[in-house]
Amino acid sequence: MNISIFGLGYVGAVCCGSLAARGHNVIGVDVSEAKIRLMNDGRSPIVEPGLNQLLEQAVKNRKFEATHDATYAIANSDLTMICVGTPSKNNGDLDLGYIEAVCKTIGEVLANKDAWHTVVIRSTVLPGTVSNTVQPTIEKYSNKKAGEGFGLAVNPEFLREGTAIDDYEHPPMTVIGQYNDRSGDVLSDIYSDLPAPIIRKPIEVAEMIKYTCNVWHAVKITFANEIGNIAKACGVDGREVMEVVCEDSKLNISKYYMRPGFAFGGSCLPKDVRALSSKANQLDVKHPLINAIMDSNQRQVEQAYKIISSFQKKNVALLGLSFKAGTDDLRESPLVTLAELLIGKGYNLKIYDENVGFAREHGANADYINNQIPHVSSLLTSDLDSTLQDADIIVMGNQDEAFRQILEKMEEEKHVLDLVGFMDSKSSGARHGICW
Repeated sequence: MNISIFGLGYVGAVCCGSLAARGHNVIGVDVSEAKIRLMNDGRSPIVEPGLNQLLEQAVKNRKFEATHDATYAIANSDLTMICVGTPSKNNGDLDLGYIEAVCKTIGEVLANKDAWHTVVIRSTVLPGTVSNTVQPTIEKYSNKKAGEGFGLAVNPEFLREGTAIDDYEHPPMTVIGQYNDRSGDVLSDIYSDLPAPIIRKPIEVAEMIKYTCNVWHAVKITFANEIGNIAKACGVDGREVMEVVCEDSKLNISKYYMRPGFAFGGSCLPKDVRALSSKANQLDVKHPLINAIMDSNQRQVEQAYKIISSFQKKNVALLGLSFKAGTDDLRESPLVTLAELLIGKGYNLKIYDENVGFAREHGANADYINNQIPHVSSLLTSDLDSTLQDADIIVMGNQDEAFRQILEKMEEEKHVLDLVGFMDSKSSGARHGICW
């Protein structure tokens, strides 16, 4: 394929060499004459192992050339990748000046090009950047509509400095955010020979994926450092601790807990987070990330209440009270906290949880249910149908599969708050997910 790449910095230069090595005809575009001269000589403008060799071979095979002429580059390519910088402003927001300038240039050239051309954002941009800046800018200066006059996509990169060539050749995944199928098809063809799954999503999802990955990496590093600091203060080698922690691929290094939803609870997580934080305080070890966990967890309960209050109805049915489906354990259940909040705010609340209802009469938790939270347990019902019928708002509290079936059959006029992920789509109309 004929590809033009705007911006010959770190990402752009690596993409030029890697795409050319795979047989594509690549034109690099930049305003820097020094970069253009270096790359036309087959030399890398950055220090990256293996890139000099790729560029040298690409120039020799006539698979790569660099220029400052945007018109020439777009006229002689079918797809343009934008790889310009998106530096931080003083307030932490992104400076989109380079993005806007390149999109204006691309739009002006596309105004005089009849053939279909796909524009791909490879730069790291926040959700909404394409719809609010990239698309309207190109449309304004090209006098064409995205999806009709030109293709539009986002293709976030996952390249690490020092291993970028190998990362390109062996990616964990290839993410394509597409405006429409035609735009995504072009990119999918480019990456079809790479040994990784190709994941196609709407543009705004792809924009968010890149930031989520990078922030997650930052969280992991910070978490490991805080654990290491606390461990050292306890006379323990934090490296030994984390080596063993990482051996667990069932829970620790897995997707098990990586699903947006409601707050955590139960007899272990809240207690242990508080205990470790308390120990760190005793040892005078700063741990801002771990220290913020319980506060963040409480805010998820408050978020649920905020959504419920937005419905402006007072009759609520809470389906599930235990912190986890299939148990009667109410210890530090965030659903109990939510129930108490609703009671305090004057809501007419009914609660259905078959396991908790049984435990109130027969289980080991009967004393806790009847004596520690009587104001909540007194609202437990045994008739699911009447509980649903009397409610204006249904809260899906835990992942009991019976509740999923209820949601599928529920009347449209009922307001629903899904805390567990039963909904197949994003929030719309009377149905809201807590994080979707």
